[in-house]
Amino acid sequence: MLEKNIHTFIGADKGYKESDICIYGCPFDGTTSYRPGARFAPSFIRNESYGIETYSPYQNLDLTDFNFFDGGDLEIPFGNTQKVLDMTKEYALKILRDKKLPFLIGGEHLVTLAQVRACTEIYSDLHIIHFDAHCDLRDEYMGEKLSHATVMRRCYELVGENRIFQFGIRSGAKAEFEFASGKVFMNKFDLSTLYDVVDKLKDKNVYFSIDLDVLDPSEFPGTGTPEAGGISFSELMDGVMKVCKLNIVAADVCELSPTYDASGRSTVLACKLVREILLALKSK
Repeated sequence: MLEKNIHTFIGADKGYKESDICIYGCPFDGTTSYRPGARFAPSFIRNESYGIETYSPYQNLDLTDFNFFDGGDLEIPFGNTQKVLDMTKEYALKILRDKKLPFLIGGEHLVTLAQVRACTEIYSDLHIIHFDAHCDLRDEYMGEKLSHATVMRRCYELVGENRIFQFGIRSGAKAEFEFASGKVFMNKFDLSTLYDVVDKLKDKNVYFSIDLDVLDPSEFPGTGTPEAGGISFSELMDGVMKVCKLNIVAADVCELSPTYDASGRSTVLACKLVREILLALKSK
């Protein structure tokens, strides 16, 4: 899996050794609570990335001017959630130990937990910036501790109090909001306090996780759990530019379910976002 993949994201066709950002996919949606389909996101994003340009007019940068490696998708065993997480963690850990940045394309949001587990083996002071419509702070969902609805609760158990910063949150059980109070920083509905958080974390090691349902479904209908009242693409882009100025040690983009948007605009949006994150991480 650390050999160059033939089917790559646009502009990410360099070798592993020469690249310091390594893209890979985890096509898993085994705990999706509403509409499955996020497993198809990594391959759709790669395919449709060739419909956009390598050049970003937002940043005046081009993917072809940098070295990005795309290792393809992990070959995961459906039906075994723990094994999927273990495989993803080991892959991310290999990248981190080689002093490179793992960029994970999900898949459902639970895959974030695997990469966070890898990061906490390398960094003792990890902080998480989390864009999402949902808290993901349940202790269990339908009796399961490992779920895309519990992923940030499991991450909290790894990084500790006041190290998770959530933005765009507008849905969750009452108990999740009560749990967050005093333990997790939560900016409900938008990204209004992001500048302050970025300033606070400027000397920290940061994990950046984006659940794409943070976007309003009018702009991004292709997701398994759409939630009205989300942010716009322009707001998301502005937030990404701020966050990527930090010392990002790993990142992910999750929860595109491409088959729920026959127009394809959700997938194209995800492609554009991935391009902009990659370039923002390289331009610091």
